[in-house]
Amino acid sequence: MTYLSRRQFMGGTAAAAAALGLAACGGNGSASKDNAKKSTIVVFAAASMTESLTRAGDQFAAANDQYELSFNYDSSGTLKTQIQEGADCDVFISAGQKQMNQMDITAASDVNTEGLDLIDHDTRFDILENKVTLAVPEGNPKNIQSFDDLASRLQAGDILMVMGNSDVPVGQYTQKILAYYNLDEESLASAGVITYATNVKEVTSQVSAGSADCGVIYQTDAYSAGLTVVDSATKDMCGRVVYPAAATKAAPNPEGARAFLDFLRGDEASSDFSEVGFTPLASN
Repeated sequence: MTYLSRRQFMGGTAAAAAALGLAACGGNGSASKDNAKKSTIVVFAAASMTESLTRAGDQFAAANDQYELSFNYDSSGTLKTQIQEGADCDVFISAGQKQMNQMDITAASDVNTEGLDLIDHDTRFDILENKVTLAVPEGNPKNIQSFDDLASRLQAGDILMVMGNSDVPVGQYTQKILAYYNLDEESLASAGVITYATNVKEVTSQVSAGSADCGVIYQTDAYSAGLTVVDSATKDMCGRVVYPAAATKAAPNPEGARAFLDFLRGDEASSDFSEVGFTPLASN
């Protein structure tokens, strides 16, 4: 993926505005001037937040016309790599603590093993909690009933489960569930009863299409896709699923980042998150 720097982006916008002004032959250029004044906030967020965060972003932009938002949704591991490689990012919201901790200099050295100092820790807070669920295609063709049932049938080799890769939070939570049932992931994958996806949206798509008999996804993705959830993982099975949010230390728009993070703590954004099944953890 190619990233435009903020200078290139704004330069291109300014040039386009100027061209429109000339084409108008001196006409009213107030709309172009208004657009040129907007300050872009670049948000990198976990793919599972696509629907709810986009809606919250629209509400923020409507109430703060000096800003416009640019979203990059992907797996938290991919987003972490992009930030580490120098992509412009003002706000990062991860689907797990691990990816945030790996870039936070205040985190333990056994987690932040590279000593990265890319997160503005003073802006960091836990924004949401999600649940890990077992979802099935329409009609539940294999009649999968629960995680207990999943474990026994994976061992029997008569179903196909899709899960996230090991570098994405939903995949890491799934690995914990497999370990909880003393299942050997590598052996199951070799036996052809596990297939993989690059992020939770891809897992969701495979379940929706019926290309897998079941998949482990977040409650919010199941809700957004209209999938049937047959079970939810307990804390003992995979821990809590908490999403941290923070501005980056190299944020090109630090004021905008703080303004958006403050908005996300409020009732309006919390309502958007609750609607799809998140539990908001922060409030003003």
